[in-house]
Amino acid sequence: MTKFSFQVRNAALSLAALGVFCSTTSLAQDAASTFVYTAREIVTLDPSRPVVEAVAVAENRIVATGSLEEIQRSLSGQALTIDSRFDDLVLIPGLINQHEHAWLASLLFMTEILSIEDWVLPEKTVPRATDAADYRARLESSVNERSDPSEVLYTWGFHQLFHGKLTRADLDEISGTIPIVVMQRSLHEQIHNTAALQYFGIDQALIDAAPEAVRAQTNFAEGHFWERGQGLVVGTVFADLFRPDRYLPALEQLEAYWHAAGSTLLAEPGGTVSPQLIALQNQVLGDARTPFRMYYIADGRSSVRNYPEHEVIAEIEKRYASAEGMTEFIPRQVKLFADGAMFSQLMQMSEGYLDGHHGEWLMEPEVFARAFRIYWDAGFQIHVHQNGDAGLDMILENLEANMDRNPREDHRTVIVHFGFSRPDQVERLAALGAIVSANPFYPVVLADRYSEEGIGTERAQEMVRLGDLVRADVSFSLHADTPMASGQPLRLMSNAVNRITVGGNLAGPTQRISAERALRAVTLDAAYSLRMEDEVGSIIPGKLANFTILAENPLTVSPETIGDIEIWGTIHEGRVLPLP
Repeated sequence: MTKFSFQVRNAALSLAALGVFCSTTSLAQDAASTFVYTAREIVTLDPSRPVVEAVAVAENRIVATGSLEEIQRSLSGQALTIDSRFDDLVLIPGLINQHEHAWLASLLFMTEILSIEDWVLPEKTVPRATDAADYRARLESSVNERSDPSEVLYTWGFHQLFHGKLTRADLDEISGTIPIVVMQRSLHEQIHNTAALQYFGIDQALIDAAPEAVRAQTNFAEGHFWERGQGLVVGTVFADLFRPDRYLPALEQLEAYWHAAGSTLLAEPGGTVSPQLIALQNQVLGDARTPFRMYYIADGRSSVRNYPEHEVIAEIEKRYASAEGMTEFIPRQVKLFADGAMFSQLMQMSEGYLDGHHGEWLMEPEVFARAFRIYWDAGFQIHVHQNGDAGLDMILENLEANMDRNPREDHRTVIVHFGFSRPDQVERLAALGAIVSANPFYPVVLADRYSEEGIGTERAQEMVRLGDLVRADVSFSLHADTPMASGQPLRLMSNAVNRITVGGNLAGPTQRISAERALRAVTLDAAYSLRMEDEVGSIIPGKLANFTILAENPLTVSPETIGDIEIWGTIHEGRVLPLP
């Protein structure tokens, strides 16, 4: 059972946080002093000295590590402020959420959650909807509790393999007047009742005017829109859902949530974020008080679709100026898309599905090939969304063809999600120099059910082959893609180390990894995937002073408790930020 939560800190930690908050503010403003933080342990991920007892920080940079005596000796003659508040705690490199989408994660705070796992949020706990009957009963209850029948009821978390088939007619039975929009667990699908279709002005004519590949991913009679078919309606729907009066408060809650998870840096690869949403996000996440930095990676699919080839790169670069303050775009990086959603079983599988249905492409192979070539030749680092092994085949074929045609060193092409793969593909991506950003929650939440439905035991148990990546010496990071998984890096570590499913089973034991490799995957290797390893990811002199402060060392606790380690707060670029 996943616990997607603010962690509850013990009384001593809470009192410590309250007691230092005022002094922290004044100390951080004294730029003339070098601060030396001591701790029970400081896990550096520096091979030359993996654990130290003190770290010195001047302004926003690390200037020394070692014992207190070593630092005092090496920095003699400088004004040092010794801060021992962490003497009973553990410092680790600042945790990195390598793949997030603020607008998607904010749905946790703007929709009715009816999902396949428990969600523990700051102000409420939402138990999972166990089956079809439970789902429908709770959805009906939500409809009956609506105070304003003219407002759309948005709900998220539905999954057909857990909750049964759901159509427009089913939703019409629940309400013929209140608009209902059901967002599938993957957020790659929507189901509308008739009132919602009318509310948004969605009709058959809209579908008929779309390209055939888009029409094929819609079913107006059932109110169902998926993958590219969802693109027909998502703009209109989201204009209503992401109104400022809803979105801004949700962003405030999301910012607090990510900070409570110990995050010091986040990246948003390729979310098709409108200028309007970015402007709203700037108001919250761009504010100077934001406890982390957030980096956007541009969506490369839309530029290839909307502009002539010779204008694509210039259009990408125009977007960079839209981010402000604590948010910015990473230049010369781009996100593309291969196949469909893991939670929808729409990934492209080389051996197909047990029930005979087929996966979907998010970019047709010929369009993907053209886009990959454009960005490859422009020297961009390319991140590619992939879930099925046939989707991975397509990516590797394009990578190999472009390496043969126009060789590049250190291209760091990133395979994003890495749901299903084969051992031969792991060897191939290692040989081609690709790296991976994996979602380790997939086997935890899906392996049991997918062993029975659609996939089969052998393939389902081996999804997200992290153990194979270790053995092939492939660099990889872990990500949440909230709300696809908990936006808490420690819980991602636990997923990867333990691989215990929501049903209590062990999925693919040979794919488990060590705690140290999992920690690297949410710190130094995550930084490497973003080309930021010289700035963040380990506690080494010269890097930014980004630390996460824990009650226990995740490398020495029992593996099953990693996800429950209490978090005191963070130090972000020299700012000490206890949790309130």
